[in-house]
Amino acid sequence: MTRDDIVAAALRVIDTDGLDALTMRRLGAELGVAAMSLYRHLSNRDAVLAAVVNHLAAEAVTDLEPGDSWSEALTRFGTVYRRMLLAHPRAVPLLATHPMDIDAGLRLMGGVLDRFAAAGLSQAEALTAVQSVAVFVLGHALAQVGTPPGTPAAPPETPEVAEYYERWFDAGLTAMVSGFAARHRR
Repeated sequence: MTRDDIVAAALRVIDTDGLDALTMRRLGAELGVAAMSLYRHLSNRDAVLAAVVNHLAAEAVTDLEPGDSWSEALTRFGTVYRRMLLAHPRAVPLLATHPMDIDAGLRLMGGVLDRFAAAGLSQAEALTAVQSVAVFVLGHALAQVGTPPGTPAAPPETPEVAEYYERWFDAGLTAMVSGFAARHRR
């Protein structure tokens, strides 16, 4: 059993039964081991949750095209991040309440941040844009798939509802990226 095995099992529990279902005992049962053996790899439930957050963030890393501008890279990041969130709807509240490790985030976002630097924008400007898009995407996903704590998972979306959220997301992301582009042109 490895740390990656534990994180994958934790994500399966969250995806299947929600965040509240994830306990060290349940995780051990999922892996076929005693819960105490998990502590050799991750010190407690919070450490498991942090590892799941970092794992999901890594899923949102996108391959950039060689000629992508910072605005194209930022748009691609927002789109891929949303896709990951919608693939793990029961994990969205976790990502909304447990920040990612900063150093890991900087490593994961290096390709996007490099596009800002290549355009002559500072890291502070780049981080403001990336974090703003990330928070927009997270909030949008929470609006789309979120349910109040303690309630069952939301019923499947109708195609009309999914299309509404898609249009809303596209409009919001385009407006944000365009706003940052206008701001940086000044």
